Amino acid sequence: MQLERVQKVFEQDCGLHQRAPVLVGVSGGPDSLCLLDLLIRAGYAVVVAHLNHGLRAEAEMDAAYVQRVAEGYGVACRIGQRDVRKVAEAQHLSIEEAARLLRYRFLFEQARTEGAQAVVVGHTADDQVETVLMHLLRGAGVDGLCGMAMRSCHEGWDASIPLVRPLLGVGRVEVEAYCAERGLNPVRDSSNWQREFYRNRLRHELLPELETYNPQVRQALWRMSQVVRGDAELLAEMTETSWLRLVKQETAGQVHLRGSLAELQRPLLRRVLRRAVSSLRPDLRDVDFEAIERAADFVYDPRHGRQVELPGHLQLLLENDSFVLLDVRASLKGDWPQVAEEAGVALPIPGEMRLAGGWCVRAERVEPVQVQELAQGMHNPYEAWLDAESVCDVLWVRRRRAGDRFQPLGMENGTQKVSDFMVNKRLPRRARAGWPLICCGDEVVWLPGYRPGHKFRLKETTQAALHLVVFKQDTVRIDGAT
Repeated sequence: MQLERVQKVFEQDCGLHQRAPVLVGVSGGPDSLCLLDLLIRAGYAVVVAHLNHGLRAEAEMDAAYVQRVAEGYGVACRIGQRDVRKVAEAQHLSIEEAARLLRYRFLFEQARTEGAQAVVVGHTADDQVETVLMHLLRGAGVDGLCGMAMRSCHEGWDASIPLVRPLLGVGRVEVEAYCAERGLNPVRDSSNWQREFYRNRLRHELLPELETYNPQVRQALWRMSQVVRGDAELLAEMTETSWLRLVKQETAGQVHLRGSLAELQRPLLRRVLRRAVSSLRPDLRDVDFEAIERAADFVYDPRHGRQVELPGHLQLLLENDSFVLLDVRASLKGDWPQVAEEAGVALPIPGEMRLAGGWCVRAERVEPVQVQELAQGMHNPYEAWLDAESVCDVLWVRRRRAGDRFQPLGMENGTQKVSDFMVNKRLPRRARAGWPLICCGDEVVWLPGYRPGHKFRLKETTQAALHLVVFKQDTVRIDGAT
């Protein structure tokens, strides 16, 4: 293995530079020892990191060995230990998935602490072939058949520190030859031969069987991953273009996409939906084909249901003219004013009370007033000026109830159901049940964000005004408020 060739990969394919250290994940096996030696020979400042998974009797000896190797090179070494079995049981993960989760979490924690430019790991071309085959058997799409990238950022680990795999074009045989040539003495992980692990069965059973059909099957799978990667990059550009055109609002816990999402052809729609899922849950891996198909069917024809449930506590629903992908675990209460109590809460005049999610409502009496001057300044839908003599001494702030009716400002005669008013004003469905009503007895005095009751409006004869305001430091305006 020529150092010059690898140096070019470090710089051009992986984007590594000499101005900051790199954090290298070192297990003590041949792949990671080969990578560590190459990086040091190429002049990079290196910090070694090793996580003891606590799965094997020799795990502590491996950790001690990695420590000695780092000392031999004169570089820093960070050793960690996690109980993989405990995490796997608690989170209902396989041992392999839990080990991966904890390993990368540890590596990126150390990278941030050390100010490293990248986390570098020793995956080889053989690992790439196994990964592509695993994805193929699972029924992955184009992105899965690409396998691993030499350089990638994963928001689930860190949005700015990349994960780098410089040896993806190097086979395991070449790595072993390099270790022998350089006098490196890697440890051998006994768990690599345990057939209860899926990847091990694939490596030691399925791939040798496939080679009886095609002796060059490893090379064929590796070449396929490279070809598919080019296609995937083109599709990714198309997806991003569509995403930027379609996204209306992106906040913690929800993404709003324009109704024209339904105009996309299904292959592109699938990718945009996956992009939306990733924006909310970057840690959510492998959303299955059936889930994305359910979401796509809903986008094309949302008449047969209010929402679609997706993995990871996600919901896709149609709200007015937008498709909203929602993380149901995220609090909705900070997005708009909501009343948590079923029975409501008294609001004295003057007085102030808290609503859910950091919102507040305040009432105060103001006199004397100039009605014409007040009318000119009424532009905030979360602020109301009412005739103080028309309302009770104590108001109630509550949720809507079945049968609630409302005479909105401007309606000279009759009343309207509060529920119908909310629908007509396109108030998002999720906000309706807890939306605050300011009431005098059973009468609705004001529906914040929209209109006061006609009966309680300012009149030419008004001498004292009631000033009501619903506020939050970072108030979110609701589409359709008037």
